[in-house]
Amino acid sequence: MSTLNDTKKTAMDWHRADIIAALHKRGWSLRQLSLQHGYSQASTLKNALDRPWIKGERIIAEAIGIPAEIIWAGRFAQRHHKKFAER
Repeated sequence: MSTLNDTKKTAMDWHRADIIAALHKRGWSLRQLSLQHGYSQASTLKNALDRPWIKGERIIAEAIGIPAEIIWAGRFAQRHHKKFAER
């Protein structure tokens, strides 16, 4: 069962403002990146800032030039933990 706590950010995750700033430093906005990747809604990639979405996280990470596992370390640790808990 999924709860609100499943999507809470941890101290290991980058702050959304830091992610947006890193994108801007590379010449991107979330809007431009969404449209570049074929999403009809310009705000589609905003979802990755607020909740886990592996594909969106990877797109943003590639644009920044830093692995998604570093930007969202808490999410990846939780995913890793869930994988082993299911075994």
